[in-house]
Amino acid sequence: QIKTKHQSSTSIPKQAKAKMSVSKVLLCGGGNAIHVLSSYVSSKPNTHVTVLSLFPGEAEKLRNAIPPEGVRCINDLGEDVYGKPDLVTDKPEEIPCDLDLVIFALPSFTHEMYLKALKPFLKEGVAIGAMPGEGGFDLCAIHNLGSDFVRNSSLFALETLPWACRIVEYGSCVEVLGTKKEVEIIVSPKQGTTKESVTELLHEFIGEFPKFDPADNFLAVTLMNINSVWHPTISYGFYRNKNVTEPFDEPPLFYYGADEYTGEKLGKVSDEVLEIKRVLIEKYPTLTLDALHHVSEWMLRSYGDDIGDKTNIYTMLRTNKGYRGLTHPMREVEVDGKKKYLPNFRYRYFTEDI
Repeated sequence: QIKTKHQSSTSIPKQAKAKMSVSKVLLCGGGNAIHVLSSYVSSKPNTHVTVLSLFPGEAEKLRNAIPPEGVRCINDLGEDVYGKPDLVTDKPEEIPCDLDLVIFALPSFTHEMYLKALKPFLKEGVAIGAMPGEGGFDLCAIHNLGSDFVRNSSLFALETLPWACRIVEYGSCVEVLGTKKEVEIIVSPKQGTTKESVTELLHEFIGEFPKFDPADNFLAVTLMNINSVWHPTISYGFYRNKNVTEPFDEPPLFYYGADEYTGEKLGKVSDEVLEIKRVLIEKYPTLTLDALHHVSEWMLRSYGDDIGDKTNIYTMLRTNKGYRGLTHPMREVEVDGKKKYLPNFRYRYFTEDI
């Protein structure tokens, strides 16, 4: 029998929430991470959770797919968790007006669209952030919400997602393959509060792990964008000598399918990012970018003993249990009446991370 936080004796019925102080959380997106967050955050007692998706048709699809017991999250650190959002919508005007926390789990090119849509309905004082926070999230927020709003609210960005995760069944089940050991976060707290007030709030909803290490600034988080190193380079390494018009019988493994050549290229791409760091610090000596690491160090900090062979980047990719089973993004095609797969070059690995 699966024990869930909704089913435990400490859970508080929805009816009782109105009589107590309720934390109001808005989750923006509809992909893998939103499934995990929907389960984790909604499972907490005394919490009202809204999911907002502006992608056409996604909110309705997600709303109709969530079963009565909520989204099941297969948790790598313990018992499975079930949680059901109170509202799934594509209408910003339906969100609560007094939100405590807003989390973007979205491609960075959509951040501006969501910020513009939310601006009339957000109140100063909210904690609003992105995971991951690549693409200059702070500049985008200031530009769209205004300097005064940002100064009087808490802005944060994680340099990566807290977990490696994948949807098992859309709206119904998601699996956390590996929870990262530590993730760096930048917090710009509202006046009169501390950075810790935001990280403690995130831990309350996400759990004890990963540990949040303070990053130096938003620039460090933007440059420490692991997705922009991993996804294009691994994709190139895999497809470089293949006919991409020839269908696969099944989706090929992404990380576990990488070869030694790809591991070497990943190291060189990361070297280039660190060269940017060197030049910036040389030009601006007071600038601190200690949160910007080589990808080999990032792997060890994020996954630790979940990695079986720590010899080099290639071996770490292929033996990290957090990456097991993850495949290249593909689209289904039918060939001679059989299901086959072709690369999906419209996936975020290509539209977002290059």
